Amino acid sequence: MASLTSLGDEALIALDTVSERATSFFYPNVRLGVTGLSRAGKSVFISALVHNLIHGGRMPLFEPAHNNRISKAYLEPQPDDGVPRFAYEKHIEDLIKNQIWPESTRAVSQLRLTIEYETASGWGRFFSRNKLHLDIVDYPGEWLLDLPLLRKDFATFSRESIARAKSEKRTEIASEFLDLADKLESNAEADETAVRELSDSFKTYLANCRKDELALSTLPPGRFLMPGDMEGSPALTFAPLTNVTDHAEPGSIQAMMERRYEAYKTLVVKPFFREHITRLDHQIVLIDAMQAINAGPDAVADLERALVEIMSCFRPGAGNLLTSLWQRRIDKILVAATKADHLHHESHDRLEAVVDRLVKNVTVSAGFANASIETVAMAAVRATKEATIDDGGEKLPVVVGIPAKGERIGDEIFDGIRQTAVFPGDLPDDPEALFRMESMPQQRFVRFKPPKVERTAEGITLSLPHIRLDKALQFLLGDRLQ
Repeated sequence: MASLTSLGDEALIALDTVSERATSFFYPNVRLGVTGLSRAGKSVFISALVHNLIHGGRMPLFEPAHNNRISKAYLEPQPDDGVPRFAYEKHIEDLIKNQIWPESTRAVSQLRLTIEYETASGWGRFFSRNKLHLDIVDYPGEWLLDLPLLRKDFATFSRESIARAKSEKRTEIASEFLDLADKLESNAEADETAVRELSDSFKTYLANCRKDELALSTLPPGRFLMPGDMEGSPALTFAPLTNVTDHAEPGSIQAMMERRYEAYKTLVVKPFFREHITRLDHQIVLIDAMQAINAGPDAVADLERALVEIMSCFRPGAGNLLTSLWQRRIDKILVAATKADHLHHESHDRLEAVVDRLVKNVTVSAGFANASIETVAMAAVRATKEATIDDGGEKLPVVVGIPAKGERIGDEIFDGIRQTAVFPGDLPDDPEALFRMESMPQQRFVRFKPPKVERTAEGITLSLPHIRLDKALQFLLGDRLQ
C-alpha cells in the first residue's frame, strides 16, 4: 500500500505508532479492526464478543476462557477522544430486551475492553503482564472500497464506474443515471445544477444496487451511501462521466468533477486510511455470503471482487521486535461468513468452503505471505435452534426460529411473532457452482429475530448464544493471552 501514502504520511504514521507503543509498554494493547459490507453483522459481532467475555460465556474453543484463565473483562474509556464510542449498551438492550437487531454501522466507532488473565507462561508471570487492552475499531466496509481510488485519476474512475453500470445486472437500475450522463458534455461549461442532478442520480443507482434482489457489493465511492456530516458538501457532489477525456478544459463540467473527486480523496479517503487502517494489529472481515447466494451468481462474483479490493487495502505482515516500535502491520486476518445459524450445521462446512473460495485470489497475492489468513462460518448471536421434520417420509434438517416481520418464503409473509421451522436448502458441494450456474436453486434464507436470552434461577442474564464466536476469538486473541 506504499502507493497510497506519501513520505510525509508515513512519517506521521510512524510518530503515531511510537506514541501508542510508549503508552502501552506495561499493559499491551491490541487494535482489532472490525469491518464488513452492509448488514454483515458488525455491530452484532462486537456486542456479542464483549458480552460473552464480560459475562463468562461458554466458549470451549477459546483456550483462555476454556481453561478459566480469564479473571475478568470490563469496559474502560477508549484512548481516542475524537472517535465516537461504540454504542455497546444500546445494542445489548436492543438484542436482549427489545429482541431487535442493532442499527447498522454508519461511521467509525471504538470501544476499549480490558481483559485481566492468568498467563500460561512462567516467564510472563515473572513480569506480571496479565492485562490486555483490546481496542475494537468498527468501520463500514464500504469505506475500505474507496482506498483503491487513491491510485486512480478521475478519468479511470469514470471509465470503470460506467463499465460497471452498463453490466448486465446493473444496466436497468442505472438507466436513469446513464441517460443523464450521456446528455452531459464533459467539456460544457460547469453547471452546479446539472452536476448535482447527475450526482444525486448516481447515488440513487448505488443505493439500489444494495437491495436484496441484487445484493451487489462493489459500490465506490462508499461515503456516498454513508455521508455523515459531509452530506451535501462539494467533495460528495460528483459523478463519473460517460464521455470523459484525459485532459479537461478549464472551467468545464469535467474540470469541476475532477476537482471534487480529488477533494474527496484528500478530505475523506486519505484521513480514514492514515488515522484508522494503518493503526490496526488484527482484522476481521464479516461477509453475508448467503444474501449474495440468494441473489445469484453475479452477486457472488461481485462479493468476491469487493472482498479482494477490501483486503488489498490492508497493510499485512509480521514485524520484528525492533520495527514494530514504529511500524504497525496486520498480522492476522479472519474472513467470517456470518449468519451460520440460518443453516443446519450439516451445511456449515459448505458455507466455510464458499468463504475459502471467495478469498482464494487474496491468499495467493504477494504481500500476504507474512500474514495469517483464516476463514470461518459463524453466528455471533445464534437466533435459531435445529430440528428434523418428516416431509412425506423424507427427513429434512431444519432451523427453527422467529422470522423477522416482512420476511417471506414464496407467497408466505411472516408476522414477526410466530415461530417457524425452515428448511433452508442445501449449498452445493462444490462452491465453484455458485459462480458458473446461470440460475441457482432457490435457497430459503430468511432473517430471524434475535433469540430470547435465558436467565438463571437467580435472575442473572446468561451470555448471548453463538456459533463459533469462540473459534474466531482464539484465532484473533489466543496468542496475546498466553
